[in-house]
Amino acid sequence: MNFYKMSGSGNDFVLLDNRDGKLPSDLSPLVQRLCHRRNGVGADGVLVIEKSAQADFRMRYLNADGGEVAFCGNGGRCIAWFAHSIGAAGKAMTFQAGDGLHRAEVDDDRVKLQMREPRDFDLRFLLDLAARGYSACFTDTGVPHVVIPVAELDDFPVAEVGRQIRHHDRFQPAGTNANFIEIADRHHLKIRTYERGVEDETLACGTGATAAAVVAARLGMAESPVECLTRGGETLTIHFKLEGEVVSDVFLEGAVQLVFQGEWSE
Repeated sequence: MNFYKMSGSGNDFVLLDNRDGKLPSDLSPLVQRLCHRRNGVGADGVLVIEKSAQADFRMRYLNADGGEVAFCGNGGRCIAWFAHSIGAAGKAMTFQAGDGLHRAEVDDDRVKLQMREPRDFDLRFLLDLAARGYSACFTDTGVPHVVIPVAELDDFPVAEVGRQIRHHDRFQPAGTNANFIEIADRHHLKIRTYERGVEDETLACGTGATAAAVVAARLGMAESPVECLTRGGETLTIHFKLEGEVVSDVFLEGAVQLVFQGEWSE
């Protein structure tokens, strides 16, 4: 089986072309083996491109634990570039994902991706954890995200606190991702993210950066475009419109990289 390894601002993925429908219907065991950091290819998740009657192609995304989720922002950018590279779509495309249709544009190694409009905002609630409470915010940008502004982000215990938030009773049974941000000015912030399914901090998260930018805007701390400096050192740019409490026309932009391709043997 041929596979491709890509990185979207530090989020790494294995990509599979299943337009011929030959992959097994239950992909979870294969995904867990592919994503294993020592015995597999190693990745945060697996992206699968399939045929679609509604768009240029269908995107499926499964986290490293084998669980399938509706969407992944950095994964969406990678699969758009991949689809163009294999001739499945032009530079401008529309694709189907678990949360609906998305538009994307490929420009060399950069991809600008339309995100679903954020929903289920809950701003400034107290989140009680084992050691202390945090003033937190929540929104769903395709997957659920908690956003917490902190001081001294570089020294913050993201894995420890993120794990508690991910499993907090408030967000069960599905759980949530947890983002910690430090705002530099109205167009720049730093972000670190703990991702469910990966069950650890990742170098970047597209839906998380989107959540952070629009939450900061709703709090009056930011305005479009917002550049988010990720843990991996790359910058994701979030474009959006904010009219009152309504956030619309949300786009995630950044670079992607084809790391390598190879052949997987069972």
